[in-house]
Amino acid sequence: MKNSYFDLIEQSFYFPQEGFDLKNGYLSFHGVSLKHLIEKYGTPFRFIYLPKIGDQIKKCRNLFNRSIKKHKYKGNYYYCYCTKCNHFQHVVNEALKHNVNLETSSSFDIDLILHLFKKGKFKKDIAIVHNGYKTKDYLRKIVDLAEMGFKNNILVLDNLSEFDQLVAMKPKMKINLGVRLAMNEEPQSAYYTSRLGIPAKEIIQLYEEKIKSNEGFELKMLHFFVDSGIKDTPYYWGEFQRAMKLMVELKKICPTLNSLNLGGGFPIRNGLGFEYDYEYMINEIISNIKKTCEDENIDEPDIFTEFGKYTVGEAGAIVFEVLEQKQQNDAELWYLINNSLMNTIPDAWSIQEKFILLPINKWDNEYSRVNIGGISCDHSDYYNSEDFNQEVLLPKYSDKDKEPLYVGFFHTGAYQDSVSGYGGIKHCLIPSPKHVIIDRDEKGNIVDTVYREEQSVDEMLSILGYQS
Repeated sequence: MKNSYFDLIEQSFYFPQEGFDLKNGYLSFHGVSLKHLIEKYGTPFRFIYLPKIGDQIKKCRNLFNRSIKKHKYKGNYYYCYCTKCNHFQHVVNEALKHNVNLETSSSFDIDLILHLFKKGKFKKDIAIVHNGYKTKDYLRKIVDLAEMGFKNNILVLDNLSEFDQLVAMKPKMKINLGVRLAMNEEPQSAYYTSRLGIPAKEIIQLYEEKIKSNEGFELKMLHFFVDSGIKDTPYYWGEFQRAMKLMVELKKICPTLNSLNLGGGFPIRNGLGFEYDYEYMINEIISNIKKTCEDENIDEPDIFTEFGKYTVGEAGAIVFEVLEQKQQNDAELWYLINNSLMNTIPDAWSIQEKFILLPINKWDNEYSRVNIGGISCDHSDYYNSEDFNQEVLLPKYSDKDKEPLYVGFFHTGAYQDSVSGYGGIKHCLIPSPKHVIIDRDEKGNIVDTVYREEQSVDEMLSILGYQS
């Protein structure tokens, strides 16, 4: 029986597959030689492959537009990128090249948007959806945008007090409003009502008693967000139908309501065996909205989506070197990598998020079940099969080998830098790895550049106050 790592992958999955291939015994990612990057930059390093961002946007937009045409749907589709997923300028700029709209979550997001606007990255007719809890500073900046002429600003009310604060600010321009519906969340143990959003009955009351009579505001959007994402499950469709029921009720009393925001994103590939029928789900969403509108004799709304992880998640990866292997007992073999997993991919540690884990080299070696451990002093700094309900299998190697074993975690482009606090103080003072940007030039050639070197001792000591 064949038992090399390559045989394991070839027998278990379709391989090569989108994004992953072998070239001369080394793994490549979207045609990028990881061997070349390792030799050029050393490890560990994080990188993002910018062209994948555009591929994701085009794929989703095409599927929605095809479905709209297929069902003769009368509303339009708007793709928004939520900046909280990855705030880096090179990432947001890449998304904007593909004419996305934007979604914000905090006061500083507005400053980011103004910076991009002054750089000529978009015009004032861009649609900007403002979500999240609204501090006074956040509200003030959203109003300022409207008064600057951003006519497609939509301020999504997350609680009742936000509207009262808005009225007190006496905006000089009409403010477009949305309302976020409080959802019945689906945690692992039991259902509960999210702290985010406003209950359906209170939304109706808010409109009839306050918004309707105030000429300075127009209700434009109903927003519903399912935290577990858009999935073909009874839970998702139940919440979807509840949102549609409210949409119908609101539309019959509010003629300005013309948009439905499908919060919650599409899943991304977290394993080589990942399967998800994006086309089917989009067709089901479009057909269900259309049928409801026809049955209730109301106009079909424009559809907004706010895809963050879907937009950038599959563009990112981080590469480590295995420093040492430790056989702690007969059953547990540890591979220790040259950074901390808690620091670099915190979603894996904090919410048990799965990522694609593959070796870069030694695919012809036999394989073994292993645990991956970071070099911090925390016992939780690991990645293994028990927590993730999947075997972690990697090539065996000898400590005498001339070339170390290199491994990569793939599709890490969303949230990891934000959650870990990019460039800040890390657990055990383990530095943030080198950050590399990969793009293609006009001729299609791969271009790689260092965005930031590995975090230095001086940078950390300065933050901690040891250097004046």
